[in-house]
Order: sequence, then structure tokens, then C-alpha cells
Amino acid sequence: MPDPVATVETVKWQAYPSWGQFAWLYFMSLLTSLRGLLLLQFALPGWSLWLGGAVALLGCAACLRRWAKYSLTASRVMVTNGYTGRVLDSVAIEQIEELTIRQGPLAQWMGIGTLAIRTGGGQIRLRGINDPEAVRNRLEAMRPAGGVAAGDGPISSHPMEPHEADSLD
Repeated sequence: MPDPVATVETVKWQAYPSWGQFAWLYFMSLLTSLRGLLLLQFALPGWSLWLGGAVALLGCAACLRRWAKYSLTASRVMVTNGYTGRVLDSVAIEQIEELTIRQGPLAQWMGIGTLAIRTGGGQIRLRGINDPEAVRNRLEAMRPAGGVAAGDGPISSHPMEPHEADSLD
């Protein structure tokens, strides 16, 4: 059942993970289909299983892409199940302490990345989103003026590490 609050809030941004997030599944599907085609070319048995496996891998990528849906409203960031609409995780924008973008070289080339949103109670990750910089900037603009100042959240391409500012008395 959809979250009752989500039906009242106006969604400002919404996305599923990018197709590029599952490039490794496409690569495995390509290898599997090539093996099947080679078996077919040389009239060897088992080619249909390999081609069926390639189709199954592509189906997995399509299903996994819709597993999580990311939403940004005026008051919170939500991760919902794309199939049931159930809210898996959410955080109020006022609670955001740090925004970090994580991208490897391939993800950067593809224009996707993970936006890690750290709060006092933990963190949520928006994995494989297109143009994570734009989403980060949008969230920075929505953060309250009395909270952490815009621009204080670092942008990095490596896992989050504790900062000296976190240990100030």
C-alpha cells in the first residue's frame, strides 16, 4: 500500500536507477549469447540454453532497475519499492548533514553515480542515478538556511570517511 504522506506531497524529482547501473549484466548477457551463437554456428547441442540464459539476464536487469524508485519532495527524500510503492527508506531534508557523490571512472564516463545522503541516524544511497551532480545541487538548494550550509557536503569519488568537522566539540 502506498505511503499516505507520499500521496499528499508534491514530487519535485523522481527516477529509477539508470540502465547503465546494470552494465555488468549486459556484458554477461553478451558473453552468454556469444557462447550460444558459437554453439549454434557449429551445430553443437545446448545453444538454446545459452541464448535463453542471455534473455534471462536481460530480464533480470529490467526487473532490478524497477526495484527501487527515488523521489524528492519538498520535505523529504524517499526510496520506494518500484513494484509495491512501499516506502523502503526516507529522510527529512532538514536532517541531511552531508551529500556525497560516488563515481568510478566508468560511471563518470556514463554520467551516472551514487548520491550518499548522510544524516545523524545513518545514510541512504541513491544508486545509479543519472546526473548525480544536478540532484545534489537540487537538494543543496532545498536545505534550510539554519542547517548545514549549502556546499558543505563534499563531492568525492571514494567512500565517505569521517571528517574533522564531525569531531568538533
